[in-house]
Amino acid sequence: MDIVTKKKLNILIQLAEADKHFAKAEREMILKIAADRKFPEEDVNQLIRNPEPIDTLGALSNDQKFDYLMHCIDLIFADQKVFESEVIFTKSIAIKLGFKKNVVDFLVENSGKRPVSELRSVAFSDYW
Repeated sequence: MDIVTKKKLNILIQLAEADKHFAKAEREMILKIAADRKFPEEDVNQLIRNPEPIDTLGALSNDQKFDYLMHCIDLIFADQKVFESEVIFTKSIAIKLGFKKNVVDFLVENSGKRPVSELRSVAFSDYW
C-alpha cells in the first residue's frame, strides 16, 4: 500500500468534511486522485468511513509537501464554495508540512491566476 497516497487521501477526506458537507465534487476529486495513483476505491471508502489521525508530515520531500498542499487548495475550490473552516484546516496542514500558514491565503487568492511554478516559489520562500 502506498502510504504517501493514503496520507494525502486521508487529509483530503478530512478537509472535505471540514465544512460539515462532503460535496459530490469533492468526493469525485478524491476518487480521481486515488484512481490516478492506483489506490483501491474500497480503501478510499474505508478512509471516508473511518478517517485516521493525521500524523507528522515532515518526512515528505518538498515535491510531496507542495503536492499535498496544492491538492488541499484544489479541494477547497472543488464545490465552488470557499468555507472558512476549510481554509483553517488547510492552514493547520500547511504548518504540519513546514509551510507558514499565511501561504494558504496567498494560494487561495492566486490559484488558477498565476503559474504553478510561481505558486511553488512563493510557498517555499522565507517571506511567508
